[in-house]
Amino acid sequence: MRSKIVDAWRRTIGAARGSRNFRLFLTGQFISAIGTWMTFTATSWLVLKVSNGSGTALGLNSALAFGPVLILGPWGGVLADRFDKRRILTMTQSSAAVISLVLATLVFTDVVTLWMVFALSLASGVVLSLDNPARQSFYVEMVGEEKLTNAVSLNSAAFTGARIVGPAVAGLLIATVGMAICFLLDAISYAAVVTALLAMRPSEMHVQQRSTRQRGHLIAGIRYVWSTDELRRPLLVMAVVFTFVFQWQILVPLLAERTFGAGAGEFGVLSAAAGIGSFIGAVIAANRSASPSMRRLGVSLAGVGVSMALVAFVPTLGVALALMVPVGFCAMTFMINGNTMLQLEAKPQARGRVMALYGAVFLGSTPIGAPLVGVLAGHLGARVAFLGCGVLAVAVAVGVLWSRSGARRAATRNVPEPVPAIDRPTVA
Repeated sequence: MRSKIVDAWRRTIGAARGSRNFRLFLTGQFISAIGTWMTFTATSWLVLKVSNGSGTALGLNSALAFGPVLILGPWGGVLADRFDKRRILTMTQSSAAVISLVLATLVFTDVVTLWMVFALSLASGVVLSLDNPARQSFYVEMVGEEKLTNAVSLNSAAFTGARIVGPAVAGLLIATVGMAICFLLDAISYAAVVTALLAMRPSEMHVQQRSTRQRGHLIAGIRYVWSTDELRRPLLVMAVVFTFVFQWQILVPLLAERTFGAGAGEFGVLSAAAGIGSFIGAVIAANRSASPSMRRLGVSLAGVGVSMALVAFVPTLGVALALMVPVGFCAMTFMINGNTMLQLEAKPQARGRVMALYGAVFLGSTPIGAPLVGVLAGHLGARVAFLGCGVLAVAVAVGVLWSRSGARRAATRNVPEPVPAIDRPTVA
């Protein structure tokens, strides 16, 4: 029994055991992610207070924070395929720290207004549109394709582990010393990931082919994805789900305040509950060796839908807390499966653009879905919004499972060329 536990643990942390660079990155990401979730939670509460409880304002803020990813994200993918991803990440993470520091200053001095929060959310979205494609396609350079699923799962576990800590700490700090400290701690936390990036050894990287500097990369990448069935189908499913179903940042604060009459502390714990489920889902995914597939995508999505629909009928906050755990678990399983499918199917010189499109549907869809969900929840209540999102998730899952599904195909199949790659990849 002990040997089985040890073997399972080694499988779970396989990517971290085999790569010093990834261990550094994972540690830095975890510390930084705690600050990110603190800011995410505090910003939602800040908008709710300065807008007098407006669900529409919450939706608009999310739209501004993620809207640039929809427009600029594909160009961020072009940059990620062409230039050194580590340098890109160093610049974007440093810029994000500055934005959090400015927000902390505005709140500390008590001069913050709604338009200022909106402006900083927009700036954060611009940084994210460049950061996300480089970060998503950077895992394979640290661990190689063989350990990619494990690395994505471990990073998701770190991020969602931070999601358990971050919102809960933010809720406590907001209730005791105020929101500004959340933004300040977030700004400081970015030093961890920047230090990790600078400390990496380029000689230990799994160097990937980079694209050439000729024109037409963006259109060629989009054409490549659309012509490749194993990339197009999961992306279309995720586009619908991320746009209209995964809108926790709108629904959870409204559920806490309006439905249950709870304060900042309970809101933070409710957000953390979904994080617990996500963390469990990520750890289990890291321990599995099964290939991602459309069937797994459909099953996990069905779990999301059923759990969200049940939240609509809960009588107490305690029951809602319990149900947010399976919501987070199934959502994380869905995301890891979809993310890994795309990375394994994409050609190396196009991986940045493929993951940029993933970022566009994951984050860039928020400007479309968040305002709609915010208006729905604002007028009809968070319960109705949870029910609607759950029913839609189940409907899409049924469609996925009804259609042709199965494990991913062999990587040697004939697919359109995304763009030429340079003859010899280089390490910057």
